[in-house]
Amino acid sequence: MTATIPEVDTGAPGPRRKALPSLTGMRFFAALLVFFIHSLQPIGPVDPTGPVNPFADRSVAQGLLKFFGPAGYLGVSFFFLLSGFVITWSVRPGERLTAYWRRRVVKIFPNHLVMWAAAMLLFASAYTPVSTWLPNLFLVNSWINEFTVQMSVNAPSWSLCSELLFYLSFPFLLLAVRRVRTEHLWWWAGGAAAATAGVALVTKTLLPDTPRLPVIPLSPTQNWFNYTFPPMRMFEFVLGMLLARLVIAGRWPRIPAGWVLALLAAGYAAAMYAPAPFSFVSVTVVPFGVAIASVARADVHGMRTRLDGRVLVWLGNVSFGFYLCQGVVVFWGRQKLLGNGQFATPVAILVMIGMFAATLFGGWLLYACVEMPAMRHLSRSRAERAERAERAAARSVPADTVTTGAGTADAVAAGTVIPVTADAGTVIPMAAGTGTGTGTGTGTVAADAGVPAGPVAEAQAAPITPITPAEPSAAAGSGPVRAS
Repeated sequence: MTATIPEVDTGAPGPRRKALPSLTGMRFFAALLVFFIHSLQPIGPVDPTGPVNPFADRSVAQGLLKFFGPAGYLGVSFFFLLSGFVITWSVRPGERLTAYWRRRVVKIFPNHLVMWAAAMLLFASAYTPVSTWLPNLFLVNSWINEFTVQMSVNAPSWSLCSELLFYLSFPFLLLAVRRVRTEHLWWWAGGAAAATAGVALVTKTLLPDTPRLPVIPLSPTQNWFNYTFPPMRMFEFVLGMLLARLVIAGRWPRIPAGWVLALLAAGYAAAMYAPAPFSFVSVTVVPFGVAIASVARADVHGMRTRLDGRVLVWLGNVSFGFYLCQGVVVFWGRQKLLGNGQFATPVAILVMIGMFAATLFGGWLLYACVEMPAMRHLSRSRAERAERAERAAARSVPADTVTTGAGTADAVAAGTVIPVTADAGTVIPMAAGTGTGTGTGTGTVAADAGVPAGPVAEAQAAPITPITPAEPSAAAGSGPVRAS
């Protein structure tokens, strides 16, 4: 028997879940946090002889760096939480494991391969040996306790190593998560959140704290274990899965938007002053989880969130590409075009706007020219596409051609609506099947993705983004992701 994806909850399959466009809109803000910390780096990762930060005024440069210091870590953590939530929300019961894994791999690898090739051609091949670029190519570089390997070639792609682990292990994690009794979900969610603090505690107390990295206040081993080693990021992904179950079961309470925003602000402030490595994940994992579940509940109940507008949903859809482009546009392009120069504050602001616009344009190109075509043409095998075409043809048979007996049963079965989930973060209108020809209905489905999808993202990813990156869209619903 072919192994398949189970239903999220035991018992009878639940109703088709709504799209969650507000989660897609949220993804962009997480990707924007990552952009700010990347563009304010005091040392360029590609050219370490000068800064990426364009501000010549030292007080402005240091003030911005202090304020956005936690931003990159937190953006990736958000994507990893979102990936767990969105992939669980958009699960397709009965889908073959091979089909699921194919979709997830296609979600992240085409974008990754394009940016990997761009980085190698433009700068990385000059100093990256095969022992470094090969693990990066196959997204296993974050498993290696060597900082230069983890951040090699296109640096943001490190988070995709975690997203890939999430995607591959999700069917097995779901078997465990679905066994948790509904009344115990809160306890398990609390345990997953506490486990992120446990990882930080082990990092702080048991691992060597020297030598220190140039910018990150940890040793290479501490940073690897706490931040880039994929198994240590599983707690965020599993927490996202548990939160999705709470929303699906109707157990998530209505929390006013003002309280959610206040909790997010408090978490960010705590991250600015908490010691590393606690500031990377553990102080914000609860605020982020509350925000994701609360916004999802609002979408389920048809409440306006101001995150579900057309512009924000579009920005969320391109956020996976926006995230992956930063290694080339921000780390290489800024110094290539402007050297190591720093500028007066008004000019530096224009430079920041230019970097943002160029990165957003690159993200859109990836989304429109790589990600979407790959999902259309590669996410399903030839046999699956043929099967879908046959079902579509069967549903188009006029009702008056249906005969009685066994033929009637076949025709009715062929006309049954089969919920379909897209992977690009867009909501797809779909007409319901006609059954015996006397009734119709309509519905919508939307994408799952993850991102840093990673630094996530999911998504969602997808950007599973956003991830994370990477990661892998969060408008999931059959219902991330593009975190990634």
